[in-house]
Amino acid sequence: MGDVAVGARSGHDGEENRGRPEERSGPAPVGPPDSGYGSGTEDGRVTNGQHGQNGHNGGTEDEGVGGAPPATPPAAKKQRSFWKELPILIGIALVLALLIKTFLVQAFSIPSSSMENTLQIGDRVLVDKLTPWFGSEPERGEVVVFHDPDDWLAGEPTPDPNALQTVLSWIGLMPSADEKDLIKRVIGVAGDTVECNKTGPLKVNGKALNEPYVYPGNTPCSDDDQGGRFKVTVPEGRIWVMGDHRQNSRDSRYNQSDKNGGMVPVDEVVGRAIVVAWPMNRWSTLPVPDTFGQDGLQDQSAAAAALSVAPQGLAVAGVVPIVWWRRRRTARAETR
Repeated sequence: MGDVAVGARSGHDGEENRGRPEERSGPAPVGPPDSGYGSGTEDGRVTNGQHGQNGHNGGTEDEGVGGAPPATPPAAKKQRSFWKELPILIGIALVLALLIKTFLVQAFSIPSSSMENTLQIGDRVLVDKLTPWFGSEPERGEVVVFHDPDDWLAGEPTPDPNALQTVLSWIGLMPSADEKDLIKRVIGVAGDTVECNKTGPLKVNGKALNEPYVYPGNTPCSDDDQGGRFKVTVPEGRIWVMGDHRQNSRDSRYNQSDKNGGMVPVDEVVGRAIVVAWPMNRWSTLPVPDTFGQDGLQDQSAAAAALSVAPQGLAVAGVVPIVWWRRRRTARAETR
């Protein structure tokens, strides 16, 4: 039932006027006779535009309360088209890719043959950058990417990327041309004694390593006077690295005259290469070889977690919940 103002006339004397004195003084009002519709109230108030008890409307729908226009209901929020949202989603994906590149995973391209046949020229590897943030350090047998510790790449040509390559490197889909990074296998960690005599085998803490990953036709050690024969103890905060293509790798052996004695500071390590992601026919993981788990060597750390999703894939995965949330919120607003 509508809210009817007190004392509204119905056009007939009835229960509503019972008990009130009848107005007899003065001339009758001039005008058309009462049609039976209550157009007003004795105390000056009008109805709110709803039907009263007598079934008639006490005011017009156009006038509303007090003659003012009725309040219009809030319009439903119109959902944006997919094409209008696309630039926003692309922006979110790029930001996520940048964060992933900085803190989680980064893609690197292999430019040389020093890690053949484990890695070949043109391979793209994904490098885990997350676990170092939690204090994890490189372990024996891991393939790691590290910044040039002391001009190991002196004399190497510097690539000149185009605009597209610069953008792709900025979001982590390509390595940066400005970063001088290398990739090698960790052979010794802090406290280890690593030695090579003549053609091998390579020994760590007196234990000979069986190295099936060494390039076919290569010997584990090189019998030369430039660093192929050595015996070193790795100090704290350093690692000793070597390439799998032993006779074609300028690694720790041949940089013993630098400020780090051929060692790589742990602080210069970008992260562990965990998977070959491209080309597709080369897809494979990069596990630690069993030879580094033999008795006499410390057990490898289990802190490193394998992340096998490319930065752009994680970015898309991060955008999906945002899209779902936005569309659900818009649909909820339309039903109100």
